[in-house]
Amino acid sequence: MEPQRRGARREAEHRNPLLQKAELGRTKQRCYSLPGPDFTYGQSSYLREGGVAEAIGQWRTVEARAHQRKLESNFVALNREAVKSGLVTTAEHQAFRNTHKIWRPVNEGRVKPCSPHLPPGTTYGICTRPSTPIYDLIEHKYQRLWLEQQEQASEALRIMSKEKIQLRKVQSTRTSLLRRYQPPADPAPLWKLPRFDKVGPHLDTFPSDKARQRAISAHQSDAIARQGLHGQGIYNIS
Repeated sequence: MEPQRRGARREAEHRNPLLQKAELGRTKQRCYSLPGPDFTYGQSSYLREGGVAEAIGQWRTVEARAHQRKLESNFVALNREAVKSGLVTTAEHQAFRNTHKIWRPVNEGRVKPCSPHLPPGTTYGICTRPSTPIYDLIEHKYQRLWLEQQEQASEALRIMSKEKIQLRKVQSTRTSLLRRYQPPADPAPLWKLPRFDKVGPHLDTFPSDKARQRAISAHQSDAIARQGLHGQGIYNIS
């Protein structure tokens, strides 16, 4: 019984190439035999254009065809030219249009709207706002946030105003102006006739010459901090 089984197995291996054992020193062949050298792989082409030789030997060109554009009357240009010619009435404009033609393409100046390429799963409209958590409303979370924002804004405003006060220019006072003041040199006296040198003033309101000098010195010292050509204006402390 055993020899019969072995013979049947050998016969099946001889008939089926997939069941054959590999030869010694060679891999086991599990493929079909290739067709002969005259076999053409792929799809046959039924076009007969001459092949590579014809493509190299000549250059076929396609004649460009003129694109026929649709034209329409350019009424803006016609009205402009009519006004330049001095025409103002409707009849004159109509006669000008009948005798003059200015054309423009139909779609001139119009931009074709390009539709955006959206993915197929795009949903149109506005997304629904998420619901407000009820716990935030119960514990007054938004009120606390608003109070914190107001405190932060007030603190920032206070720091900014403090920095402005520190950077502000120090104002001058009357004492600082007197310290920086340099008395000018006395100008040369005006020329007078010799006969008027010993003539005194016609009116003298001071009781004595000492009081007069004291008033003049006080006026000169106080005129430093005042405005005006003669130092008789308001105090200049800016």
